[in-house]
Amino acid sequence: MYHDPVLDRLIEQAIAANPDLQAAAERFVQARDEMMKARSQYLPRLGTGFDVSHNKQSDEKLFRPEFSHTQEGTAALGGLASWEPDFWSRLRNATRAETYRAEERAADWALARLSLQAEIASNYFLVRGLDAQEAIYTQSIALYRNTLQLTQTQYTGKIASALDVARIESLLFSTETKLAQIQGQRQVGEQALAILLNMAPGSFTLEPVDELRVATFAIPVTLPATLLERRPDIAGSERRMAQANRTIGIARSAFFPNVSFRVGGGYEAGFSLFKLANSFWSYGSTIDLPFFQGGYRRAQLQQAWAAYREMEDLYRSTVLNAFREVENNLSLTNRLTVAAERQNASVGANLKTQQLTLELYRGGLASSLEVIYAQVQTLLARIDLVLIKTDLLRSSVTLVRAFGGGFDRNQLPTDDQIQPFNTFQYTDLDKPKPVGGIDVNADGSKPYNDLTTSSSP
Repeated sequence: MYHDPVLDRLIEQAIAANPDLQAAAERFVQARDEMMKARSQYLPRLGTGFDVSHNKQSDEKLFRPEFSHTQEGTAALGGLASWEPDFWSRLRNATRAETYRAEERAADWALARLSLQAEIASNYFLVRGLDAQEAIYTQSIALYRNTLQLTQTQYTGKIASALDVARIESLLFSTETKLAQIQGQRQVGEQALAILLNMAPGSFTLEPVDELRVATFAIPVTLPATLLERRPDIAGSERRMAQANRTIGIARSAFFPNVSFRVGGGYEAGFSLFKLANSFWSYGSTIDLPFFQGGYRRAQLQQAWAAYREMEDLYRSTVLNAFREVENNLSLTNRLTVAAERQNASVGANLKTQQLTLELYRGGLASSLEVIYAQVQTLLARIDLVLIKTDLLRSSVTLVRAFGGGFDRNQLPTDDQIQPFNTFQYTDLDKPKPVGGIDVNADGSKPYNDLTTSSSP
């Protein structure tokens, strides 16, 4: 939208390498695995075990039968299968809650990406505004030096006084002071960009420019109804509300019996392990229903309902805050646009005044005070114009962020895409396949761990 290839490259580099964004992606991966852990409760659990032992009793053991062996060896091989049918949807609600949590983490990643893009653009325009101020101060210093040289010449010819020279020197030195301050602020802004790009501050440089350009783009007059689907924070808040809804179902299931089945069997013998006569088996079921827990289950259900209503309130608050941010930045951007137009006219008038005053001063028809006043007013007007343009660009960035920056609710992964791997998959488990545009660096190269690589976009 801003038609700035340098800014585009910075944002692309940050999305690929920023550690905070990578950490948000890893949290999404962890949430997907939590969903898989909850989903695993659907299926039967199978296990096997092998036990070998050799035991010796004391020869002086009380009540030991006469002529019985004091040493005995045993071996046992068995298996166990258990399964809990989900009659009351406790496991399904837990799995769906974790699915929604993973989708919330995806929305958090999208919010982190949007915030990163906005912060880079805002810092970038701040640096570009400082570049423009530095260029203006540099031009003004050159003008003041020429004026000082002219005044010194007039002083030598007894046309100007020492006071006139001192006044011009004071203006020159104070402007040089401002230039040094601006250069320091510019370096700090450049270093802030380096951190966002996952680079050491000393290894990053941004080539300066002399002019701050304001992009022209259309801003919608009315708010689109789809704003609720275009902000990742609203999508994340909605997913948290969905999780709280499933937690109510989990709390309700505690009022119903918990049923589980188990089957076990194997072989146990001293030496002939696999004879049919040495086999053993067992099967059974368990039904668990607490009759009295002192109000524990009722409190748990009531807490779940309260948590859901809390998420509902927070969702509404998030939506209201979204409208507030859009309205604020629409107003600010519109008024700053008008201010920039009027200040541009003011700069033109001040430049004309400065030129005319300087010509009169050369002809001896104006005093040094008039020249200094005209030059100072021109400098302040030009600096104010740059400040207004910088604020306008940064407010437009905030406005784009408030609109969601191009995000859409459909960009989040669906319920079916959250599962990180198949139930019987045992290969390629270093990381799940990317969904929703969210990927992580899980290979051995770790390309962004080297913070010493220099860059100059």
